[in-house]
Amino acid sequence: MPRLLADVEVCQGYGNCITGAPDVYDIDDDGKVVLLKVEIAEPDRGRVEEAARSCPVNALTVLD
Repeated sequence: MPRLLADVEVCQGYGNCITGAPDVYDIDDDGKVVLLKVEIAEPDRGRVEEAARSCPVNALTVLD
């Protein structure tokens, strides 16, 4: 099952990830990404990866 990683030190709070997968990504009060899920079901993988790729600072990673 694919797993997510977030580098909160790199995150700048653009929120692009939330647009593509609001059930997986959120932004906290400090403007940093929060993972609402760490493991992703295979049927959701495409949209979650697309949302991760939309991060302009590459703070998100989907691992196999």
